[in-house]
Amino acid sequence: MIRALPWTTLAILASAPAFAQHHGAHETAPAPPPAPQHSAPAADPHAGHTMPAPAAAPAGPVGTDLPAGDAPPPPVPRDRYADRFFPPEAMARGHHAMMQEGGGQRYGQLLLNLAEVQIRNGTDGYRWDGEAFFGGDIDRLWLKSEGEGSFGRDTEHAEVQALYSRAIDPYFNLQAGVRQDFGAGRDRTYATLGIEGLAPYQFHTEAALFLSTRGDLLGRLGGWYDQRISQRLILQPRAELNIAAQDVAATRTGSGLSDAELGLRLRYELRREFAPYVGVSWSRKLGDTARFARQDGDEVEDTAFVAGVRFWF
Repeated sequence: MIRALPWTTLAILASAPAFAQHHGAHETAPAPPPAPQHSAPAADPHAGHTMPAPAAAPAGPVGTDLPAGDAPPPPVPRDRYADRFFPPEAMARGHHAMMQEGGGQRYGQLLLNLAEVQIRNGTDGYRWDGEAFFGGDIDRLWLKSEGEGSFGRDTEHAEVQALYSRAIDPYFNLQAGVRQDFGAGRDRTYATLGIEGLAPYQFHTEAALFLSTRGDLLGRLGGWYDQRISQRLILQPRAELNIAAQDVAATRTGSGLSDAELGLRLRYELRREFAPYVGVSWSRKLGDTARFARQDGDEVEDTAFVAGVRFWF
């Protein structure tokens, strides 16, 4: 008679192989089942070919990892893929048309920065200052004009400049041409050489030398800045200095720093192209120019409240 074994005995017998394997028993393990048979793999298309080795890492920093410096930029690529399929004449015409449409156009602008009435103590007057240009990004023709006077009297001073302008970098232009003066006194003509552009922080600056047909040498340094208070409200401080190398009795100009002007104008842009403004302007004659003014009975210092309009198109 076969007697039934208790369940604890069955559990010990079932765990015996694992126990023996864990403790280093040398029993022969059952053979693993045979591996399934598969069909032969397809031929490797790269069989018999040497695969290229991976590219070696650069020895030093490249791209944006390079330190800051003033090394020359890499050469501009000149090759075009389309050159392989189209004749050179057709490619030259296409390239010229692309450059014309992408920055080589001719365009112009007229800007009247100041067109104002000046309310002074006893003698109200007027003033204008504007410029216009036509040309491209590199070469332009400029016309500039400024002047001032008092109501009921002849224009005290007016000038027109015709200049050729050449860009010398992305922000500054070298200008040369001729200046013609009108107004009180004898008309005068000057050869003009100057520079104009944007200084750091968006200061618009101008500097020029003027040599008259009589040998008088004058200089001018000016600038202004647009401080945006809101999208439409803009405050513009402005300064101008005039210098003479010698006394010019005909124009009542003394040598050295002859006069200085400071202005502050607040404008509101109804449109970008049209902005009325109000402000204040202070000017003073200096040195021998002030002496000439006192001899003629003119004011040496002048403060005026101004109202006008600035526009461009």
